[in-house]
Amino acid sequence: MEKVETSSAPGTLADRSPLVGILTGSPNDLPTVVKVRDTLTELGIPSEIVVASAHRTPDKVLAYLDRAHTEGVQVLIGCAGVAAHLAGVIAGHTRLPVIGLPLGNGPLSGMDSLLSTVQMPPGVPVATVAIDGSRNAAMLAARILALKYPEIDKALEEAARKERERYDLTADEALAKLTSCVK
Repeated sequence: MEKVETSSAPGTLADRSPLVGILTGSPNDLPTVVKVRDTLTELGIPSEIVVASAHRTPDKVLAYLDRAHTEGVQVLIGCAGVAAHLAGVIAGHTRLPVIGLPLGNGPLSGMDSLLSTVQMPPGVPVATVAIDGSRNAAMLAARILALKYPEIDKALEEAARKERERYDLTADEALAKLTSCVK
């Protein structure tokens, strides 16, 4: 099984195997998909990225799902563009929560991915975020995990506080911060 990267952030969860499995259908999608992993790392949530296609390597997808169940993965994120069947295939083969991340590649700039991901049959749910919504996919996974892990709930609370502070700045303060970052 080809794994791209495993991330383990500092904290009590750091020694755990990944809690979130991030699957993407193509290595070309990694620049967007890595942003999911980076947000999870900020929140102290161990995750892994696996390249496995619903169409080109379906056996690899199913093998990963079997392994993920036995190794303690608790949330799955399926990232795919164009036909975007990956999240649906995952949801059809697991009882774990599945988040679909439609990617904005392809001739319809992600609208095809969005519709393929969100239009699932009854009994095969996929929680779907916006096209290229990497951060929201990670935050939704974190919210699901926060129901069980108090340290993730605290990390989400801290992230929300920082976000509020960022928007509480005056325009001049925000411009000054941006200018100091560029120098």
